[in-house]
Amino acid sequence: MTQRILGLDPGLAILGFGVLDCQNRGQLDESSVAILDFGVIETPAKTAVGDRLCTIYDDLHSLIQQWQPDLISIEKLFFYRMGNTILVAQARGVIMLVLAQQKIPFIEFTPAQVKQALTGYGNADKQAVQAAVARELNLASIPRPDDAADALALALAAWFQR
Repeated sequence: MTQRILGLDPGLAILGFGVLDCQNRGQLDESSVAILDFGVIETPAKTAVGDRLCTIYDDLHSLIQQWQPDLISIEKLFFYRMGNTILVAQARGVIMLVLAQQKIPFIEFTPAQVKQALTGYGNADKQAVQAAVARELNLASIPRPDDAADALALALAAWFQR
């Protein structure tokens, strides 16, 4: 069974994405995972918030149309700075709207759940998670930018949870 998973790391300025093709090979622990694409959707800081949200809406539609994911893995809202949290919540609302319109199932993870899934330790630092992404995907280096690596980590966490 093959499953295409789109990982999304929500943000207003930078929204990370990562697309994986994951395949079971019959045995429970035998699987292969291939990266199809990763990157970011960026919106300029000096642009009106409404226009930035429209960019996220349009670009996410394009990503979904291009890759036709079976499942979306998205980070749950994490509170750390109130001003930034509100902007991330607005971007996340647009993402949830697109997923509802496209009728694509999604799964949500907290940062600690992603860390636990990839490193075995829920308080792992960012470098440990990024190193785990590179290792699990057989990459010579950590994917850049960080938001894209985080999105790939979210997609991997969804695959590991199956």
